[in-house]
Amino acid sequence: MTFAATSVFEFANWKVKSPEYQVTLLSEYGGPVASSLGPEVQTTPFKRHTFDTIVVAGDHEAQTPTPALVAYLKSAARRSVRIASICTGAFALAEAGLLDGRRATTHWYYARDLQRRYPKVIVLEDRIFTNDGPIWTSSGMSAGVDLALALLENDLGSDIARTVARLLVVSHRRSGGQSQYSTLLDLDAQSDRVQTVLKYVKENLRSRLTVTELANAAFLSPRQFSRLFHEETGHSPAKAVERLRVESAKIMMEAGRFSVDEIARKNGFGNRERMRRSFLRAFGRAPQAIQREVRSRDETPERISVLRSAG
Repeated sequence: MTFAATSVFEFANWKVKSPEYQVTLLSEYGGPVASSLGPEVQTTPFKRHTFDTIVVAGDHEAQTPTPALVAYLKSAARRSVRIASICTGAFALAEAGLLDGRRATTHWYYARDLQRRYPKVIVLEDRIFTNDGPIWTSSGMSAGVDLALALLENDLGSDIARTVARLLVVSHRRSGGQSQYSTLLDLDAQSDRVQTVLKYVKENLRSRLTVTELANAAFLSPRQFSRLFHEETGHSPAKAVERLRVESAKIMMEAGRFSVDEIARKNGFGNRERMRRSFLRAFGRAPQAIQREVRSRDETPERISVLRSAG
């Protein structure tokens, strides 16, 4: 999955028709290195090499990095413009002391382990990626693509980042503060009927979405639909609708382009008070608290000049 992130830089070069990025795969000793699936990739030893950007890949077990890698990262931090990590690569940055006192994230499965092993790190366990000064970290798997697109946007602007996202068939670049979790995945519907209803809900959040309306979408009676829906998802239709609404509202809030009233209206809450109560049930925080966090996050990141290589 880490290699998918490098495609962002490849397609950026292709689109702008100039070598804005030169990507080099590094390892401690160089030579062929087996991927987690087995196929090998050719690498260059990281000794005596300097790069503007260092991106550290993760592994499946959050293993402690070797002393040589830790030493290299400490040295690179003094010579590189920025250092990033994907997934459990954050553990290598933490071991090198580069995350001390900084905000960072990693794959949700290992976030609490990162906090336990490195208490000086401010771990944000439900983030797609974070940027704290020259240090960037992402959560797991596909989030590396979101991180790479954010780096590209920081370098060459939002237009080229959107173009590359479309070329990679990414529906949109998720914001750094967006949740790693998906309500649709958590509901885990199995039958086509319930999946169709969930899709209908996502496309019609502004509507009232009564049980009768949802049952009609599933071509079932309200009683049959309610029983089937609860059997498959473990939730009542009303509870599932609320969860999808707060997830959509939170994403809009993190985008920072909508007022509270507009978000409440577009997601079918009717008014800000109903949305506030739903947010308190879902997140334990009011919408205004999340908005303040978004504003604080957007004001903190340091702007970085255009880079010419990534390794």
